[in-house]
Amino acid sequence: MKRVWHLLRKALQVLGPGLITGSSDDDPSGIGTYSTAGAGFGFATLWTALITFPLMAAVQVICARIGLVSGMGLAGVVRKHYARWLLYPIVCGLVIANTINAGADIGAIAAAINLLVPIPAVFFVIPTALALVGLQIWGSYRLITRIFKWLTLSLLAYIATAFFVKPDMLAVLKGTFVPTIQLNANFLSTLVAILGTTISPYLFFWQASSEVEDQESKQKHSILQRRGTTARQLRHAAWDVDIGMLFSNLVMYFIILTTAATLFKAGKTQVPSATDVALALRPLAGNGASILLALGLIGSGMLAVPILTGSSAYVMAEAFEWPGGLNKKPHQARRFYIVIALSTLLGMLINFFGFNPIAALFWTALINGLLAPPLMLVIMLIANNRKVMGDKTNGFWLNFLGWIATLLMSAAAIVFLLTAGQGS
Repeated sequence: MKRVWHLLRKALQVLGPGLITGSSDDDPSGIGTYSTAGAGFGFATLWTALITFPLMAAVQVICARIGLVSGMGLAGVVRKHYARWLLYPIVCGLVIANTINAGADIGAIAAAINLLVPIPAVFFVIPTALALVGLQIWGSYRLITRIFKWLTLSLLAYIATAFFVKPDMLAVLKGTFVPTIQLNANFLSTLVAILGTTISPYLFFWQASSEVEDQESKQKHSILQRRGTTARQLRHAAWDVDIGMLFSNLVMYFIILTTAATLFKAGKTQVPSATDVALALRPLAGNGASILLALGLIGSGMLAVPILTGSSAYVMAEAFEWPGGLNKKPHQARRFYIVIALSTLLGMLINFFGFNPIAALFWTALINGLLAPPLMLVIMLIANNRKVMGDKTNGFWLNFLGWIATLLMSAAAIVFLLTAGQGS
């Protein structure tokens, strides 16, 4: 056992922003979306994990490269090299979406704690929000990233849960390797939601900015010091991102598999939230599976909320040229930390005004699916702009996968808009 913990500790030390970004992608919004897909359509959407992995990995590698080469986050690059009319709508859209998502995730954390502690969930909302804000404002960058890395292990609960169910392996193999598409609004909107919560806009900005933060933690405080990178650093970043995205997709795959093998099989095709999945699994897979899912939901939410609010703060700071970054003390970057605090507290208030944050998680994923295509277009233009990237512009495979991802997200958004009002 000691050897296992030693290996885990070494792995977490080597891996960095890529692992954290990939793991934060499986937030309560993603968990709710994947659970909805598994409960509603059985194993029919398992194949999406194979499709999304190379696409999301390519997009996140591109974002990491932009941060490493330019020494700036995405919003900073757009501000310096592109028109302001392009920058400000991106900032507004991202901050609004992130705040709503963070609020929904805080509600989901509280609901998951309620599954383990028989106290109404509403009593956990404020302490959860304050604890997360306190960590970001008063915790050092190294402490925060260390905690984030350990929180990624909570997602192993979703893989472990699969061992409590007994799926039909032939059906699993068919769902994994034979793509199924049902031409109805419910199935198509579910595909858009899966894409939107897997290839999420806030992750693009967090990835680039966290690479910058990582460099700043190594005493590279100015853009000039951070600008440029070696081929070795780019390879290390690519491995880090690829491992993080692989982990993210494995979790996605097992969530769909578990809910398909239990809820769909039992005819419970309507799942309002990820916490309802944990409750529904008790009679089907036992108390152990339910507890594991609740713990996984708490850990994933505690990881995702700071990344959502942090990416909003990065975008605002870069867009308006404020001092910012988790490496800085509160008095050095007041407006950066004010954005984090306001975004978290506004999200928290959503839970007290009759707005059901848990039910909104699925729709938040759909909004992200519609927001992603224009952002991805901008990212691809930046990654091929020699004024920004020098001789580190995208190679053939990054361009190929990046443009495929952009076209697929655009097509998915169009299909959803065309079918949204048609019913199932």
